[in-house]
Amino acid sequence: MSETIETQVLVVGGGPGGYVAAIRCGQLGLKTTIVEADRLGGTCLIRGCIPSKALIHVAGKYESMLAHVGAGKLGIKLDHAPQFDLGQAVDWKETVVDKLNGGVGALLKRAKVRAVHGKAVFADAKNCTVETADGDVQISAQHVILATGSVVAGIPSIPFGEHVWSSTEALLQRELPKKLVVIGAGYIGMELGMAYARMGSEVVFVEALDRILTLFDRPLLKPVEQWLKQHRIPVHLNTRAQRLIEDGNGRALEVAAADGTLSTLPCDKVLVAVGRRPATQGWGLERMAVDMNGPFVKVDERCHTSMRNVWAIGDLVGEPMLAHKASAQGEMVAEIIAGQRRSFNPVAIAAVCFTEPELVGCGLSPDEAKAQGIDVIVGQFPFAANGRSLAMESGTDGGFVRVTARADNHVVVGIHAVGAHVSELSGEFALALEMGARLEDLSGTIHVHPTMTETLPEAALAALGHAIHA
Repeated sequence: MSETIETQVLVVGGGPGGYVAAIRCGQLGLKTTIVEADRLGGTCLIRGCIPSKALIHVAGKYESMLAHVGAGKLGIKLDHAPQFDLGQAVDWKETVVDKLNGGVGALLKRAKVRAVHGKAVFADAKNCTVETADGDVQISAQHVILATGSVVAGIPSIPFGEHVWSSTEALLQRELPKKLVVIGAGYIGMELGMAYARMGSEVVFVEALDRILTLFDRPLLKPVEQWLKQHRIPVHLNTRAQRLIEDGNGRALEVAAADGTLSTLPCDKVLVAVGRRPATQGWGLERMAVDMNGPFVKVDERCHTSMRNVWAIGDLVGEPMLAHKASAQGEMVAEIIAGQRRSFNPVAIAAVCFTEPELVGCGLSPDEAKAQGIDVIVGQFPFAANGRSLAMESGTDGGFVRVTARADNHVVVGIHAVGAHVSELSGEFALALEMGARLEDLSGTIHVHPTMTETLPEAALAALGHAIHA
């Protein structure tokens, strides 16, 4: 049976951008409908950020327990090595996902947002048909917020299948592969590859560029590279994956070095992690008459497209493809539709990579600042001199906090860190930049002792030339 819905706001996509936009619209008294073809929460919650961090947590816990076998560590001894069951770990991970998925549904219901489950296909900018389990639903809206997100990018010569995974399949496996080759040494490949290595797989990375994790500058990468060396995990740089070979000798990935030399890497499975692309296909975007910016939907500083009352947010509109950016844009668009004056102009958006150790980048690196003609001073403080880090066994991985500020007025333009648990400092970094903090603000703010946050004022003091503890 078909149904017709007329709504003030139609949100397409139930990810961190879409559901936040819908909730805020509901809070502002707008009649709102959200359409999601999969489960509420989107890629981040269902098959990305949250499940990957859950498995990374499992991997870390298992690896730490192994250190207590035999002679023991910290006075804790285990007579036998712990047993690891990936299937049970995945089951636990799904309980986390299910809880958050249910929470999103409850929040939408509380905001009086109607959720329609199915695929939306647009006939024009304001009208779509949703194919649901109970039949087609016709939806007509005054405003449309496009939040379709992104999908994994693949390699045509190495199609996804039983033995070739995307990040989605990597988070659903119930058995560990003995040998795993990861194509791509960006944040997705590194996070998942390291997790599998810590769980017991033999992991090899293949990267077409001349370095790993290009989002971060080289000084930050040294502790990560050191971890890879200590765990004897090969990283083949300047190397391109060619094809998967299966013959009487087993399965292997054929790769080509920069000089064209071909070689093979034995493997049981291959994880392709070469990035993501905006989800623009299969739902009628071409019939909405919106301008494009390359592969992305073109928007202005309010996330408004070239079509009146059609908005786009999140991965659909370009880099950085981060959930927290999408959420911020979704909240902003809802308030604009409700009549408020808003624009999307953050000073900086922090990015985190949950590798070993973790990486945080917020604002400009020293080299980026200099490239913009900014004369800077830089202060750095090691976690090896931080009591809380040492007490948590996390101060010996070469990690540090680095503050970059203008030389003339000491306004902070960038804060970066590498080390265990540094993701939890990212909010303070972003807040400092957004509030226009100066080095004196950071150094003059009394931070709790003993905490890892003490490294931030110490780094600021180092930039001013008088660090206390280093």
